[in-house]
Amino acid sequence: METDTNNQHTDKPAGGIPGAGYLDFIQTLPAAIYSTDASGRISHYNHAATLLWGREPELGKDLWCGSWKIYDTNGEPMALDSCPMAITLREGREVTGVEIIVERPDGSRRNVAPFPRPMFDGEGKMTGAVNMLVDITDIRKAENLLRASEENSRLMVVNLEKNALEQTRELIEKNRELKISEERYHKMIEEVEDYAILLMNKEGIIQNWNKGAEKIKGYREEEIIGKHFSIFYLPEDRQQQLPNKLMAAAETFGKAMQEGWRIRKNGTRFWGSIVITALHNDAGGIIGFSKVTRDLTEKKIAEDKIRKYAEELEFQNKELEQFAYAAAHDMKEPLRKIQFYNNYINEHAGALPEKMKEYLGRSVNAAGRMQQLIDDLLTYSKASSFSQELAPVNLNAIVNTVVLTYHDSIERTGAVIECGLLPVIRAIPFQFNQLFENLISNSLKYFHPDRAPKITIAASLVPGSELKDIRNPEAIYHKITITDNGVGFDTSYTSKIFDLFQRLHDDPGYAGTGIGLAICKKIVQNHQGIIRASSLPSQGAEFAIYLPGTGY
Repeated sequence: METDTNNQHTDKPAGGIPGAGYLDFIQTLPAAIYSTDASGRISHYNHAATLLWGREPELGKDLWCGSWKIYDTNGEPMALDSCPMAITLREGREVTGVEIIVERPDGSRRNVAPFPRPMFDGEGKMTGAVNMLVDITDIRKAENLLRASEENSRLMVVNLEKNALEQTRELIEKNRELKISEERYHKMIEEVEDYAILLMNKEGIIQNWNKGAEKIKGYREEEIIGKHFSIFYLPEDRQQQLPNKLMAAAETFGKAMQEGWRIRKNGTRFWGSIVITALHNDAGGIIGFSKVTRDLTEKKIAEDKIRKYAEELEFQNKELEQFAYAAAHDMKEPLRKIQFYNNYINEHAGALPEKMKEYLGRSVNAAGRMQQLIDDLLTYSKASSFSQELAPVNLNAIVNTVVLTYHDSIERTGAVIECGLLPVIRAIPFQFNQLFENLISNSLKYFHPDRAPKITIAASLVPGSELKDIRNPEAIYHKITITDNGVGFDTSYTSKIFDLFQRLHDDPGYAGTGIGLAICKKIVQNHQGIIRASSLPSQGAEFAIYLPGTGY
């Protein structure tokens, strides 16, 4: 097979040699095309076909299809003599509405829609067939992703407490150059309905039209030939010279791509993805443009719907946080009165029966626990906010401040705290003070009764590629560990240890509201990091914090 790029796979048809401009136009179409003789042996194929197959078939030898292997949509192997091209040659008819799976030599697979049709000579004798293979892999993936995204978005709205946001993924449109004879291409391109394909002269005047263009834009060929392609654009786009700007960009850079709203003949709008490619003569001069348009209205509507769900979810989450803060704040004043009256009665309770004193003591303790819970809820609401400016924070200074705060507890328990050199990071200072205060107080609270508490704080640098659930795996992260030798916790708690109101131990001897570690997680997330916990019962626990090594 010849490899010269000027004539590769483009044997001229019986009708003569087409113009250079039209051949250049053919090369811009994103479709794989090949032909066979009447016996089914491949006689011609284009470069886009080799990209789809992942190989180059042997001309005059390979039968019906140049694919390495083919399967039906259920993944079952398909015999070559059962492929759509073989059926077309055997029965002398077009085969449409079929989907196959093509496997390349490297094992990768693509979903393909074939459009084989027979070719006949002037006497009606079948001389071979031509086939266009449309790669619809991205469409299938997009459909699956879209269904999954819509379902996830619906669940997120119903379950606000999960606070999970499913991101939509953009589709990548791929264009493959092709070189094929004008006659075989023309027979095939007329039947393409998923793409509006047209040729324009240097001034943007439409010179040809296909069925896809008629289906998408609504004009018949005789209505549109000779008109300027700006007829498809919104008035405001025409006023801003968008059509001319796209042609200028294609002339400068070779091609121009854009998505936006377009107008059909009947006045309705559709969301079009367009590629305008400049066509050149042998001397390199511009002789015209090709324009390929795809109707992505359904995709656009689905993306807008998901984006709206996300915005509504974010708004509702903010409202919930504001409500929680306001509710907790408003409960503090009546609680202070309850505590004041309880304490007053308790101080003058000398004449009360012992049972009443006991109940009064319980009431005082319950009010104290309620005060702690409200304070923790307010702290959690503040930790959910990222409104403050980041500032350089020396983590060693933060640890020293927290150690002084717990001086009495450290002396009482004989605890030893060892802290290595910690980094200076950009953070919200009061939030990181709260983070280390919660983690160190946990280690002091859950100490092992048979040994003095020992808390070790260390830092190192690790690549993001070693971590899961990291936003930027290419970045370097600070790893900060707080390790203790306390009672530890059951590993069954690992997946829910940072949930609200989740306590590590049910022993009433350990005070707490179950909010502290949830606050820690929220603070670390505010700073684009993650926090993890590991432990073995009676052997201590370790909390590992991963933070970006540079500003964010």
